[in-house]
Amino acid sequence: MAKPRTRLMDIAQHAGVSTATVSRVINRTGPVSSDTRHRVLTAIDRLGYERPASERSGAAMLIGIITPELINPIFATYAHAIQSEVARADALPVICSQTPGATSEGDHVEKLLDQGVSGIIFLSGRHADYRGDLSRYQRLHDKGIPFVTINGARDEVPAPDFSTGDGMGIEAAVHHLRELGHTRIALLTGQTHMVPAARKVEAFRHVMKQLFGEVHPVIVETFYTYEAAATATEDLINQGVTAIVTGSDLQALGAIRTIKNRGLDVPGDISVVGFDDSMLMAHLDPPLTTVRQPVAAITNAAVQALFAQLHNSTVHRGAFIYTPDLIVRASTGACPR
Repeated sequence: MAKPRTRLMDIAQHAGVSTATVSRVINRTGPVSSDTRHRVLTAIDRLGYERPASERSGAAMLIGIITPELINPIFATYAHAIQSEVARADALPVICSQTPGATSEGDHVEKLLDQGVSGIIFLSGRHADYRGDLSRYQRLHDKGIPFVTINGARDEVPAPDFSTGDGMGIEAAVHHLRELGHTRIALLTGQTHMVPAARKVEAFRHVMKQLFGEVHPVIVETFYTYEAAATATEDLINQGVTAIVTGSDLQALGAIRTIKNRGLDVPGDISVVGFDDSMLMAHLDPPLTTVRQPVAAITNAAVQALFAQLHNSTVHRGAFIYTPDLIVRASTGACPR
């Protein structure tokens, strides 16, 4: 190893294993479970040591991970979790982020095929867009390249999809606001040509009719960005809503900025609910009530399904839905009188 003074005891203590186990991993001299090996290698990385040559040589199975832009924290969270699971499976993860106006999902697919990719994981890609061209997925299927999708099941895509229960999250948020006395509730979300946004809108309409008899609830479709949400919130304030459920944490942040710029209080005047529970949402002022996507469960299942295909096991197509959690914090409160 690069640092001759490295002590097996340091690595063992950091990994929570014995020095003998560390020695077996480094020297490849005995049986070690994949989980234990992963913990030891993680300890080596975090302590700043170079991995043994045996862990750095040899060809690895290449797995492509195609994501939208990584500015939105939830995509970065998913990408990190997926690459960790892929690396744990002794494969080489390659993250490909789409760039608006430049590198597209199709471009990434072609480059990955040129590099001999073994499998691909698509996160919130064209498979999640009702306007999207799905022909590339059929071509991958025809070529025998295994792939899975995350957050955007389409019946036409010949692969399993692993998604957050968007509708369940929206319904939980509205029920929470009703318990706080709110009735004038708006949904600020993405554009409904995208599968997750369409699910959110459908669920919001259903629950508002069920709870309040509201046939035409207030719904605003815009981009999943801070700026777009901040602009859209102006009109929602003018309509007199007392609570806003958003389709992403970034949208929630934009809504809160506009509410505060208008001299109003969150949650004293208007309550706000986010969606994702991305990093730092618990540390805002006020801490954000939000719907937490079950990222770990989804990524674990998606990677397992991909590797099952790689090992010639049968994997069922269709949508696998995972239940989100409503995380109640201080951005929601009692409806103002």
